[in-house]
Amino acid sequence: MWLNIGRLLMLFVWAFLLLNVVHPFPKPLTYFVNVALFFMVIMHGLQLVLLRATQPKDAPKLSGLTQAKIFFFGVFELLAWQKKHYPKQ
Repeated sequence: MWLNIGRLLMLFVWAFLLLNVVHPFPKPLTYFVNVALFFMVIMHGLQLVLLRATQPKDAPKLSGLTQAKIFFFGVFELLAWQKKHYPKQ
């Protein structure tokens, strides 16, 4: 349940940041939102690259849909993916 709430919040963050691209906010705010969008893309991209780099060679490949979900939802999707593929031992 908490992961789904986190995913929903992340959708709202993406919507707010991308709204600035479609309809720019007033001048001082638009610069901050653009910087936040830039860092969000960099951090989520880096998170995905690090996950792919740390996968063992014999591990199943990440599908395109899974990679997109990890990019957009970030740590919330990573936690769900980890719980699914690596249950507590």
